[in-house]
Amino acid sequence: QVQLVESGGGLVQAGGSLRLSCAASGRTFSSYTMGWFRQAPGKEREFVGTITWSSTRYADSVKGRFTISRDNAQNTVYLQMNSLKPEDTAVYYCAARPVGTVQWAYWGQGTQVTVSS
Repeated sequence: QVQLVESGGGLVQAGGSLRLSCAASGRTFSSYTMGWFRQAPGKEREFVGTITWSSTRYADSVKGRFTISRDNAQNTVYLQMNSLKPEDTAVYYCAARPVGTVQWAYWGQGTQVTVSS
């Protein structure tokens, strides 16, 4: 069982930056692929990006502005968000799945990010 807790959300002006953190419980954090997703009001949850042990992948809408990193010693994954736009406003969720699987098995509770214009 893995528990995920996001933090770092808040209100920021367009063009600003925020860094989200996702702290994970458990001893095998490094064996999980970690992902970030977001859900805006009235919209479906959408993919933001993922990080494995050595590689990252991003949605086109955030590529070049968002960076995912992880600290396996601290059981934490980060989402650095730069050049934020009002359309980035959403609840951001982190998720975890064991390496080699396709289903996201664990989800955090989400953290709100609001970007004002």
